[in-house]
Amino acid sequence: MRKLLSAFIILAILTGCNSKNNNLKDMKNNSQASDNEVYTEDTMPRVTGIGGIFFFSDNPEETRQWYAENLGLEVNEWGSSFEFRNANYPEEINYLQWSPFKTGSEYFAPSKREFMINYRVNNIEGLVKKLKANGVMVVDEIETYDYGQFVHIMDAEGNKIELWEPVDSVFTALGMKTTK
Repeated sequence: MRKLLSAFIILAILTGCNSKNNNLKDMKNNSQASDNEVYTEDTMPRVTGIGGIFFFSDNPEETRQWYAENLGLEVNEWGSSFEFRNANYPEEINYLQWSPFKTGSEYFAPSKREFMINYRVNNIEGLVKKLKANGVMVVDEIETYDYGQFVHIMDAEGNKIELWEPVDSVFTALGMKTTK
Protein backbone atom coordinates (compact mmCIF):
# COMPACT_ATOMS: atom_id res chain seq x y z
CA MET A 1 0.00 0.00 0.00
CA ARG A 2 2.88 2.37 0.86
CA LYS A 3 4.45 1.80 -2.57
CA LEU A 4 1.10 2.49 -4.24
CA LEU A 5 0.83 5.75 -2.31
CA SER A 6 4.41 6.61 -3.22
CA ALA A 7 3.63 5.96 -6.89
CA PHE A 8 0.59 8.16 -6.55
CA ILE A 9 2.64 10.91 -5.00
CA ILE A 10 5.18 10.73 -7.82
CA LEU A 11 2.59 11.89 -10.29
CA ALA A 12 0.03 13.35 -7.96
CA ILE A 13 1.57 16.02 -5.86
CA LEU A 14 2.48 18.10 -8.86
CA THR A 15 2.13 21.74 -8.21
CA GLY A 16 2.17 25.22 -7.60
CA CYS A 17 3.05 28.74 -8.01
CA ASN A 18 6.45 29.01 -6.30
CA SER A 19 5.77 32.72 -6.10
CA LYS A 20 8.31 34.94 -4.47
CA ASN A 21 7.55 37.87 -2.21
CA ASN A 22 9.56 40.85 -3.41
CA ASN A 23 9.30 42.45 0.03
CA LEU A 24 10.89 39.62 2.04
CA LYS A 25 13.25 40.83 4.73
CA ASP A 26 16.31 39.08 6.02
CA MET A 27 15.19 36.46 8.56
CA LYS A 28 17.76 37.85 11.02
CA ASN A 29 15.19 40.55 11.74
CA ASN A 30 12.54 37.95 12.46
CA SER A 31 12.31 36.84 16.09
CA GLN A 32 11.89 33.22 14.94
CA ALA A 33 15.28 33.06 13.20
CA SER A 34 18.49 32.21 14.99
CA ASP A 35 21.38 34.67 14.95
CA ASN A 36 23.22 32.58 12.33
CA GLU A 37 20.39 32.16 9.81
CA VAL A 38 20.31 34.34 6.72
CA TYR A 39 17.73 33.56 4.03
CA THR A 40 17.09 34.69 0.49
CA GLU A 41 13.70 34.71 -1.23
CA ASP A 42 14.46 31.21 -2.57
CA THR A 43 15.44 29.74 0.80
CA MET A 44 12.97 31.39 3.20
CA PRO A 45 11.13 28.53 4.99
CA ARG A 46 7.54 29.22 3.95
CA VAL A 47 4.58 28.15 1.82
CA THR A 48 4.81 29.33 -1.80
CA GLY A 49 1.55 27.96 -3.25
CA ILE A 50 -0.92 25.11 -3.45
CA GLY A 51 0.52 21.76 -4.48
CA GLY A 52 -2.55 19.58 -4.49
CA ILE A 53 -6.15 19.13 -3.48
CA PHE A 54 -7.17 15.67 -2.33
CA PHE A 55 -10.65 14.56 -1.28
CA PHE A 56 -12.68 11.44 -0.56
CA SER A 57 -14.91 9.94 -3.21
CA ASP A 58 -17.10 6.84 -3.01
CA ASN A 59 -15.95 5.94 -6.54
CA PRO A 60 -12.76 7.77 -7.55
CA GLU A 61 -12.74 6.30 -11.08
CA GLU A 62 -16.28 7.52 -11.81
CA THR A 63 -15.45 10.89 -10.24
CA ARG A 64 -12.37 11.30 -12.44
CA GLN A 65 -14.36 10.36 -15.54
CA TRP A 66 -17.20 12.73 -14.67
CA TYR A 67 -14.74 15.62 -14.39
CA ALA A 68 -13.06 14.60 -17.65
CA GLU A 69 -16.34 14.34 -19.58
CA ASN A 70 -18.10 17.34 -18.08
CA LEU A 71 -15.34 19.80 -17.17
CA GLY A 72 -12.61 18.80 -19.60
CA LEU A 73 -9.96 17.74 -17.10
CA GLU A 74 -7.12 15.64 -18.51
CA VAL A 75 -7.25 12.67 -16.12
CA ASN A 76 -5.13 9.64 -15.34
CA GLU A 77 -5.36 6.97 -12.66
CA TRP A 78 -4.38 9.48 -9.95
CA GLY A 79 -6.57 12.43 -10.92
CA SER A 80 -5.52 15.47 -12.92
CA SER A 81 -2.28 17.42 -13.02
CA PHE A 82 -2.76 21.13 -13.65
CA GLU A 83 0.15 22.79 -15.40
CA PHE A 84 0.97 26.45 -15.07
CA ARG A 85 3.91 28.84 -15.26
CA ASN A 86 5.84 30.17 -12.32
CA ALA A 87 5.04 33.88 -11.96
CA ASN A 88 8.65 34.81 -11.17
CA TYR A 89 10.28 32.39 -13.61
CA PRO A 90 7.87 32.14 -16.60
CA GLU A 91 10.05 29.57 -18.36
CA GLU A 92 9.50 27.21 -15.40
CA ILE A 93 6.49 24.87 -15.49
CA ASN A 94 4.85 24.09 -12.14
CA TYR A 95 2.09 21.64 -11.25
CA LEU A 96 -0.91 21.23 -8.99
CA GLN A 97 -2.48 17.81 -8.45
CA TRP A 98 -6.23 17.23 -8.08
CA SER A 99 -7.04 13.73 -6.82
CA PRO A 100 -10.08 11.88 -5.51
CA PHE A 101 -9.20 9.18 -2.95
CA LYS A 102 -11.40 6.24 -2.06
CA THR A 103 -13.61 7.21 0.89
CA GLY A 104 -11.97 6.04 4.12
CA SER A 105 -8.40 6.06 2.77
CA GLU A 106 -5.88 6.07 5.60
CA TYR A 107 -3.68 8.54 3.69
CA PHE A 108 -5.44 11.46 5.40
CA ALA A 109 -5.06 9.95 8.91
CA PRO A 110 -4.90 11.02 11.65
CA SER A 111 -7.25 13.71 10.30
CA LYS A 112 -10.96 12.88 10.35
CA ARG A 113 -11.63 15.28 7.44
CA GLU A 114 -12.68 14.28 3.94
CA PHE A 115 -9.96 16.37 2.29
CA MET A 116 -6.28 17.22 2.49
CA ILE A 117 -4.39 20.14 0.98
CA ASN A 118 -0.79 19.94 -0.20
CA TYR A 119 1.23 23.15 -0.01
CA ARG A 120 4.38 23.86 -2.01
CA VAL A 121 7.16 25.13 0.25
CA ASN A 122 10.67 26.56 0.23
CA ASN A 123 13.25 25.10 2.61
CA ILE A 124 11.21 22.24 4.08
CA GLU A 125 13.88 21.48 6.70
CA GLY A 126 13.85 25.05 7.98
CA LEU A 127 10.06 25.14 7.95
CA VAL A 128 9.78 21.90 9.95
CA LYS A 129 12.27 23.30 12.48
CA LYS A 130 10.15 26.46 12.80
CA LEU A 131 6.90 24.47 13.08
CA LYS A 132 8.30 22.23 15.82
CA ALA A 133 9.54 25.29 17.71
CA ASN A 134 5.99 26.69 17.47
CA GLY A 135 4.51 23.47 18.90
CA VAL A 136 2.92 22.32 15.63
CA MET A 137 2.31 18.55 15.41
CA VAL A 138 4.64 17.10 12.77
CA VAL A 139 3.12 13.72 11.84
CA ASP A 140 6.13 12.08 10.21
CA GLU A 141 9.73 12.59 9.10
CA ILE A 142 10.68 14.38 5.90
CA GLU A 143 10.77 11.88 3.02
CA THR A 144 12.90 12.53 -0.05
CA TYR A 145 12.08 11.42 -3.60
CA ASP A 146 13.43 12.41 -7.01
CA TYR A 147 10.47 14.78 -7.38
CA GLY A 148 10.85 16.52 -4.01
CA GLN A 149 10.60 16.27 -0.24
CA PHE A 150 7.40 15.70 1.76
CA VAL A 151 6.26 15.91 5.36
CA HIS A 152 2.83 15.97 7.01
CA ILE A 153 1.62 18.25 9.80
CA MET A 154 -1.67 18.89 11.60
CA ASP A 155 -3.21 22.36 11.70
CA ALA A 156 -5.01 23.83 14.71
CA GLU A 157 -8.36 22.41 13.48
CA GLY A 158 -7.08 18.83 13.13
CA ASN A 159 -6.64 18.93 9.35
CA LYS A 160 -3.72 16.95 7.99
CA ILE A 161 -1.59 19.07 5.67
CA GLU A 162 1.02 17.80 3.26
CA LEU A 163 4.07 20.02 2.72
CA TRP A 164 6.07 19.52 -0.48
CA GLU A 165 9.34 21.05 -1.62
CA PRO A 166 9.03 20.17 -5.31
CA VAL A 167 11.43 19.32 -8.09
CA ASP A 168 9.05 20.19 -10.95
CA SER A 169 11.58 19.36 -13.66
CA VAL A 170 11.07 15.65 -12.94
CA PHE A 171 7.39 15.93 -13.89
CA THR A 172 8.13 18.07 -16.92
CA ALA A 173 10.58 15.40 -18.14
CA LEU A 174 7.81 12.76 -17.94
CA GLY A 175 5.92 14.60 -20.69
CA MET A 176 2.53 13.45 -19.39
CA LYS A 177 -0.77 15.02 -20.40
CA THR A 178 -1.87 17.82 -18.10
CA THR A 179 -4.84 20.10 -17.63
CA LYS A 180 -3.93 23.61 -18.80
